[in-house]
Order: sequence, then structure tokens, then C-alpha cells
Amino acid sequence: MLNLNNILVRYLCQRLLITAVLGLWPAHWALAKTDAQAQALLAASDAVRNPPGSFSVQLTLTEFRKGVQTNRSGLLIYSKPSSSGGQYSNLVRFMAPARDANKLMLRSGNDLWFYDPATKASVRISAQQRLLGQASNGDVMATQLARDYSAQWVGEAVVKDGEGRECACVHLRLKSTGTHVPYPSVEYWINPSNQQPVLAKFFTSEGRLLKTAYFRKFHLVLGLQRPSETVIIDGLDPDWVTLMQSTQVTSREVPDSWLQRDYLARFTGE
Repeated sequence: MLNLNNILVRYLCQRLLITAVLGLWPAHWALAKTDAQAQALLAASDAVRNPPGSFSVQLTLTEFRKGVQTNRSGLLIYSKPSSSGGQYSNLVRFMAPARDANKLMLRSGNDLWFYDPATKASVRISAQQRLLGQASNGDVMATQLARDYSAQWVGEAVVKDGEGRECACVHLRLKSTGTHVPYPSVEYWINPSNQQPVLAKFFTSEGRLLKTAYFRKFHLVLGLQRPSETVIIDGLDPDWVTLMQSTQVTSREVPDSWLQRDYLARFTGE
């Protein structure tokens, strides 16, 4: 795993060049190059990243510095689409390391809360705050990008994907429509043949690159091929990498009571 991440950092991040598609673009992909089409493609990609309905998923976050593992944590996430048809509500339960076990993080609407059972206090936090390595609080939660960003069609390009293979993609530029999202601006590449996300670059409002993310290792999960790993690379230091792995994705009922701030002190997961 360490060697694989070293290769990904040094080859894909440092040497990745996005080129004009020219004759590589399949002729049968006659896509309408409009912002409306871009928004529809973004919504379709959201459906690839997120299973339908309510679900739970286990996440493992592993941090690497120059290919050496420096930190690791485990999370159990419960996600449920809001009844109004907007964003997901998410409850994150910390599983590992032992010092963080049973701490909770709740996203309800635009509010994000952190609960520590040791102090029995819940405090408001931001989605932008770093959770581990390059993964922020907002990165580990189920989101619908099409709800929070307006998509602009930039063009068509061949990029290196997370496995080092060339992939013909549509390049979208995403601009946030509110202030509660982790990243004001995102450059996003999607494979239009299957709507799978391939590559994302996240920027500040001033245009500074914060991080680059590769979606990879797609497996059949609840009816669709979905990414089981996201490799997140620091925008300034490509030797600082965080690997986010998802396992045990399960459709399940998530009670509304779990998604209330006042219930955090009573949450048991049962």
C-alpha cells in the first residue's frame, strides 16, 4: 500500500498533465456542452458516490508522510437524505483510535456539531476543519454536490485516473452557492460513459489549491460500481497523502432521533 501511494503521489500528482482530447474523444459521446448538462452530469455522479436512501458505511482514514504511515482513524457513518429532498443528514461515530472512541459528529442542515462523551458537551464546528491529514470534517460525510454547487461545462479532457490509466472525461467547474460548504471552488472530472467521478481539485475563494482527490477501486455496491477509496493529496506538499477507504456499505434505517443535537448524549447506536 505504501509503494502504491508513493507512485500515486509522485506520478499522478507531480506529472499529471490535462491535455486536449483531440482524436481520443469517442465520436459517439455527442454530449450537449451546456451548463444544464453539466449540472445533470454532476447529479448523476452524486448518485454514484452515494447509495440510494439511508445507509451506513465504515471509513478508515490513513495518513502518510513521504510514504510512511503517520496516523490512522476509524469512523462509522450513518447518512440519511433529508425529507425536504436537500442534503444528507450525517451522524459520524468515532471508532478508533481508542482515545477518540464514541465521540460523535452530527451534520443537520447547515449545522455541524461535535460531541465528546467525556465532557458531555456539544460544540459547533465547521465542515472545513481538518479531521485527519488532508480529510476535513466535510470530506467524510455523504454530500450531494449538485445541491451546493453550480456546475459549468469547461471541456473534454484525457486525465490519469487513480489507477494510472488514461480516462476520457468531462471537465466541470463547480462554484459554491452558499457559505457552509468546505470548498468555495472545485475542478471536477467525470467519466461520462458511467458517470463515475475520476478526479477533483479543491480551491480557496482566492484560487489557491487546497487538495487533489482521486476516486478509485470501484466495486459493485448496492447496485452500482462505486469508489471504495479516495486518495487525497495536499495542495502544497504532494508527499502528504490521506487514504480514505470505505467498507461495509449497508442500506439501513436511520432514525430521525439520531440526527438531533439533543439526542447525542443518549446515542448508543442500537
